Amino acid sequence: MPSLIRAVLCASLLGGSVAGAQTADTISGPKPLFTVGDVLMVGGFTLATIALAPADQFFTHQLREPARQSNKVLHGGATIFRLLGNPGSMITGAGLYLLGTANGQRRTQDLGLHTVEAIVLGYAATGPIKIVTGRARPRISGNDASKFQFLRGLRGDDYQSFPSGHTTTGFAFAATVASETQRWWPGSRWIIGPILYGGATLTGVSRMYNNAHWASDVMAGAAIGTLVGLKVVRYQHSHPDNWLDRKLLRAGVVHMNGGGWVPTLSTVVY
Repeated sequence: MPSLIRAVLCASLLGGSVAGAQTADTISGPKPLFTVGDVLMVGGFTLATIALAPADQFFTHQLREPARQSNKVLHGGATIFRLLGNPGSMITGAGLYLLGTANGQRRTQDLGLHTVEAIVLGYAATGPIKIVTGRARPRISGNDASKFQFLRGLRGDDYQSFPSGHTTTGFAFAATVASETQRWWPGSRWIIGPILYGGATLTGVSRMYNNAHWASDVMAGAAIGTLVGLKVVRYQHSHPDNWLDRKLLRAGVVHMNGGGWVPTLSTVVY
């Protein structure tokens, strides 16, 4: 699955760079950052989080069964998807940005920058919530999933269970990449989207398998990551003159000039 995710992503980037063509933004003019659809999405995630809460202990106990914990395939898979969520998502996003800058591919550069932006914003959103809610991780509270305490997150990582940061990162990556690529490859929504969101879901499951999060932590992280990823893409492309894009999406191909590497402005139209 990790190799498949990377393969599909690389194929999409190669497909978008054929003949050096770049397509224009599909969002014309500023659009509202939040819409009725966003309210419905947040409401759905909220209801799902609440609905999962009573089953937190059940899912944890199922994944912590000795037979499942001793299974080498499950154990290895959990490690892979945990690393894909963090730091894999950030490394991939930064790598895409640097690759796009070096090769003068605006799409690739754009995709990497906005992915990193979404991940950083996801971290910024989950950090304060973790501290304020002060939920004990499964490895600490054992059979009691209801141990929230105001500001207890200040005591350290053991009390920063809600929401799942790895899941937030995974879904922020998935939402950003899926939203970006479908703008210039519409059919990708049925290929890249399911694969990336599926991988992000398995990242969340891996955190439950490792006894680090409850199911409701994972659902809340998925909500934050998805919302942040979609909003970053929507805002940045409906405000193409925004500060971040102006500063960081201007560099084109890097070439040798008098023995040193220097950036040149891209002539590619986006």
